[in-house]
Amino acid sequence: MAQCVQSVQEFVQDSFVPMVAVLCSEEAERVTRKNNLNFAELLRPFCRLTSEGHIRDPSNQLQVVKNLRICVNNLVTSPTTTSTSLSPAQRQLLSDVVSSCQPQESAVTNVVMAGDYELNFSVTTPWFEAYRENFLQSMPASDHEFLNHYLACLLVVSSTEAVPVEQFLKLSQEQHRIQHSGEYTNPKWFIPNTLKYYVLLHDMCEGDEQRADVVYEDMKQKYGSQGCYLLKMNSRTFSANVDEQIPDPWSQYLHKNNLHNQVNIANSSTCTGCFKYSCNNYSLEGHPLQLDSSMANLHNLSAVHTDLKKGAKDSNSPACAAGSHGACLTLNDHDYIRQFIQEFTFRGLLPHIEKTIRQLNDQLVSRKGLSRSLFTATKKWFGGGKAPEKSISEPKSTCGLLYPPEAPELQIRKMADLCLLVQHYDLAYSCYHTAKKDFLSDQAMLYAAGALEMAAVSAFLQGGASRPYPAHYMDTAIQTYRDVCKNMVLAERCALLSAEILKSQGKYSEAATLLIKMTSEDSDLRSALLLEQAAHCFINMRNPMVRKFAFHMILSGHRFSKAGQRRHALRCYCQAMQVYKERGWSLAEDHINFTIGRQSFTLRQPEEAVTAFRQILINDSRQTAKQQGAFLREYLYVYKSVLGGNEVSLPQLPLPCIHSSATRVYFGHERRLAEGEKQAATHVSLDQEFDQDLSAMWCHLEEQLVASANGGVVPVNFQPTQCCLNSQTDNLRHPLAVVEEPIIVEVTFRNPLKVSLALSSLSLLWRFTVDGSSSSKEMTEETITNEETSAVGVGNMNKYALRNCDLFSPFRNHMDFLLFTDQQTLDLMVRGKQDLNILGPRLNLTKEDKMSVRHGPDRRLNPIITAPMPLMEVFFLQFPTALLCGEIRKAYVEFCNVSGVALCGLRVVSTHAAFFTFGSQATTPLSPTSAENCSPYKTVATPLQRASEATESLVSADDFRQPSGVIEIPIDGSILQPGQSTQLPLWLRGPDQEGVHEINFLFYYESAEKGLKISHRVLRHTVFICASRSLSIQASACRSSVPPHHCLDEKGSSGTLVFIDVENINTNEGGVREFHIVQVSSSSQHWRLHKYINPNKDKECKLGSRERAKLCFRAIFSEHEFHSSESQGSVPTENRSSDLTDIAKECSELDLNIIVIWKAYVVEDNKQLILEGQLHVALQTIGKEATSLTAKEVPQEMVLLKFKSDLPPPVILPSAEFCQLIKTNLHYPETCTHPFVQESLCLVPVTLTLSNCSLAQVDVIIDLRHKSSSPESLEVHSSFAWVGQSQYKLQLKPKEVLCLTLQACFLQAGVYNLNTPRVFAKPSEQSIMCETSQQTATPALIVISNA
Repeated sequence: MAQCVQSVQEFVQDSFVPMVAVLCSEEAERVTRKNNLNFAELLRPFCRLTSEGHIRDPSNQLQVVKNLRICVNNLVTSPTTTSTSLSPAQRQLLSDVVSSCQPQESAVTNVVMAGDYELNFSVTTPWFEAYRENFLQSMPASDHEFLNHYLACLLVVSSTEAVPVEQFLKLSQEQHRIQHSGEYTNPKWFIPNTLKYYVLLHDMCEGDEQRADVVYEDMKQKYGSQGCYLLKMNSRTFSANVDEQIPDPWSQYLHKNNLHNQVNIANSSTCTGCFKYSCNNYSLEGHPLQLDSSMANLHNLSAVHTDLKKGAKDSNSPACAAGSHGACLTLNDHDYIRQFIQEFTFRGLLPHIEKTIRQLNDQLVSRKGLSRSLFTATKKWFGGGKAPEKSISEPKSTCGLLYPPEAPELQIRKMADLCLLVQHYDLAYSCYHTAKKDFLSDQAMLYAAGALEMAAVSAFLQGGASRPYPAHYMDTAIQTYRDVCKNMVLAERCALLSAEILKSQGKYSEAATLLIKMTSEDSDLRSALLLEQAAHCFINMRNPMVRKFAFHMILSGHRFSKAGQRRHALRCYCQAMQVYKERGWSLAEDHINFTIGRQSFTLRQPEEAVTAFRQILINDSRQTAKQQGAFLREYLYVYKSVLGGNEVSLPQLPLPCIHSSATRVYFGHERRLAEGEKQAATHVSLDQEFDQDLSAMWCHLEEQLVASANGGVVPVNFQPTQCCLNSQTDNLRHPLAVVEEPIIVEVTFRNPLKVSLALSSLSLLWRFTVDGSSSSKEMTEETITNEETSAVGVGNMNKYALRNCDLFSPFRNHMDFLLFTDQQTLDLMVRGKQDLNILGPRLNLTKEDKMSVRHGPDRRLNPIITAPMPLMEVFFLQFPTALLCGEIRKAYVEFCNVSGVALCGLRVVSTHAAFFTFGSQATTPLSPTSAENCSPYKTVATPLQRASEATESLVSADDFRQPSGVIEIPIDGSILQPGQSTQLPLWLRGPDQEGVHEINFLFYYESAEKGLKISHRVLRHTVFICASRSLSIQASACRSSVPPHHCLDEKGSSGTLVFIDVENINTNEGGVREFHIVQVSSSSQHWRLHKYINPNKDKECKLGSRERAKLCFRAIFSEHEFHSSESQGSVPTENRSSDLTDIAKECSELDLNIIVIWKAYVVEDNKQLILEGQLHVALQTIGKEATSLTAKEVPQEMVLLKFKSDLPPPVILPSAEFCQLIKTNLHYPETCTHPFVQESLCLVPVTLTLSNCSLAQVDVIIDLRHKSSSPESLEVHSSFAWVGQSQYKLQLKPKEVLCLTLQACFLQAGVYNLNTPRVFAKPSEQSIMCETSQQTATPALIVISNA
């Protein structure tokens, strides 16, 4: 439970105090009304005694009474009412008390840290304390207990009465009649002989003080000095001390007292009419003292309350007119009243209680003269001392058993109640315990439950460890009240007391369980308050139960709402929201926010309502579409009421959600679509998704262009061009925008709901700042224009581009749009804005950045406007989408300057530099269609004595080889004026690899004016070319087998044989019928093709589908290059032999580039077309095959993991350079005839020639025991043997040629491969022998015939 202002002992003690009634004369009431108070209200602030009192118990032991409080009420009569429930007026009283007590803004709050929860809520609940206090005070008096029965009655008469003693007599008779006539069941009296205390009220401003003293002396003679008192008051005069500030101790009691008066008036019978009086227009007919038989009407409750307020004003009293309380009283009068209460209690009330206790004790002792067992048996069989009877109005059950007033069990209960009231808790517990046994033996359950309840209270108030608190007494009493007696009022009182006691002992779980059990459907207010206290019990445990606290707060808020306590309901829901917020409880959050929104709107807090409904919409709700639609309608209704038609300052809208980081900003015009045959450059558009690799590629190309334009050096301040900014681009710097060019902003909307939203009139809000001006300026429409979008619907995720064609820097990150929930319900249309707050990348450099969440700047929405710049558009004509591999095709490119500024420095770079080249502008035809069939090649006549053919083409070989990759575009004058356009031919060559190829162009241009903020601009273009298969060319080169001394070439060079294998791998793709090989050329500076070796010289080389042709050429060094190589060979031998790897490479190096030009005959649309192209093969190494097709990388297939033994270590093969040290050649007769019948062995001489190709001394080993296992050798006979020496070890000097004579022995006729010797060679300085692979390329065949 929440903390209370009072301690538990004070609360329980003040719950049961002596009751004193007040009966005033008409004149005495008039005297007190000068202070806007009746007599009971006048005494109430002083009813707690500040000094100790004393009484003696029946055993004559002195008992101290501390901090005693008495309850003084006006005497009000009412008809018979049941004590099982509260009347409607009493319920309304409690509701008003709770409603009037609201938490203060400055109230102390408690912060509870439980796990990762941090809860902030009020420490105290004053509304619960006020409810509890008023509930205990408004409890109807019952017959089974005497705690609410009056012990005494104050008879008050004014000293201004003609005969005060007669007025005392009348009041005494009236009190006697009310108590003993039997006409009134309420109020109830403790004992028949009620204490009457006579008070003479003297007004110091009006009455005669001497006469009052005389009357008081007569009263003491008649009633005794301990039974009367002279109270002087109203000492204050308004002629003096007007500015004196007198405290007002009555304010804290008046509100509750007025509510009680209303209830008492509504529930009571009117008092007797003999005490009517008038004060101006005020009539006291409805006053509680008017004791007649008529009953006040509940419907006149408010009217009576108003009349009481009006009647309290006396026109003769300025203080009364002012409406203050106690205005006629001084501080001395306060002391007089306090002294009067003390005198009445110590000299009148406490002695009367002490006397009554003694009398009751004597009666009980006298009855105990008989044996207790005999008395019990007699009572059981003959009903001695008790006459049980059933109440007519109650059902015949054990709880309806009634005892007569003189029953000994009730006398014990009276004595126990008196002892409890005067703080004699030990004797009270003994009496309650004794009475409890008697009641249980008689099955009087209502009486037994009351005795159990008070016994537990007495045991708790005793204190100390002598007697622990019997909580089971309280549980039994609550169960009996609720289930057996059906009396929820008494059960609630018992629960309130027990829960407070359990809380003081730290038993929060038991207290919460008890409070939850007391909730029911008969009282929403009670259930709400008890559930709230149970929630506080859960949070105040040693281990706080946070979720239980929140759950019971929700239940409490629901019951508060049903009880009409909207403010308290809102408070409970707000406190519970601290637990459920952002914890994944989306449905619970929606319910709480919806309830908070409704309660706030009902309480005229529309801003809080909008905030609550906003939370429902912006979170990812799991509600159904119907429920979300209901939430949305509620929000729009509240939002519209808050807006109130004032749309000057647009509020924030929660929907649709803007994915701010996904906002893209595009600077410049959108690209134009194709115009007829023209295809515009793709450049950059919002339709393209950002790719980091592509961005890096474009940046690299731009760096090449900038370096080419700046003498090969990239400037230090170079920044790559970014036309479209997004979350992945570098947004740390302000982007640069050009004046009079549009800025397009793409905003990503997300609709978290399952219902569609309709948006209309979306537009951008912006702010423009002029250079050198610190303030923002609103520009006119002539300077800045804004384009709005039409109505659009938002589903789950949509993107919209908002165009702002203006000159500004920067524009404000705001959006302005209309929001519709349904296009047909226009009454729910609202207008608002949403901010584009873009956070930059999170900082993670310093320790502070890592410990907290910090974001860097993102300036994509803050551009800087620069001076006019040129703007170029590029169009392509007759640009193909499909080519054969190596096909040459002609297209056209057109450059247009669409700006008002001249451009220059036009350049282009591409990812595929060999794909294109520009032709001369002079060869550009007037119309593109006139050059459809023009050939890229031109044949010229050459002298016949040369063995090679020379060709001249429109495109030179140098044009295909751009070392830097950057091409300067040849335009007239190198400047393109505003509005001017130019057209150039563009020669394209199909890629060598089949498939779809992405080819990127980047065009670069500058402004003719220098010194601008933007140094250059670029234009991107991407094309996709589908390359189909054409020809596959495989080429290889080998050294001539002719020995150097047999060769006729200069310098002893034997030349090189070039073998070209051409295959048509096209499978009739694109209608290709056949290919013709037109020309084979060498573009190498080192080699030239010397001779074409073809058996069918007159036959043209044609290739159909899957046909293959083999060509053989002889290539020789050119003379210039040979002498150059010879001059390089004059380096000393010892220096060359120092790097053996370079020596070996020189033996196998070959730089021979082969160009094969072909024609393809294609049938398309019943027309035959001729396509031309060329393929390139680069031979770099002798003996290594080269191809025009690059091999595709085939991904390895995934295999299962297998456990196997370790493989043997791999054999380390010799390097390729050492395998070419020695060149071998076999000389033998091609055929040999031998008579095997006459002589079985055929011996054939074979000469093995060894040539050292290097400039170092080489060690050679020749092994004749080797048997070849190559596929070529297996096709022929291998059953021959070398005779003679089987192994030779030789040493060859640099460039030395050695001939070795061998003999081969054959046993039968056949075809034999003599290429079986293994030759190992190594430089003399090395220790590893390397087998040469020179002779493994071609077999050496000999035919042996039988004679």
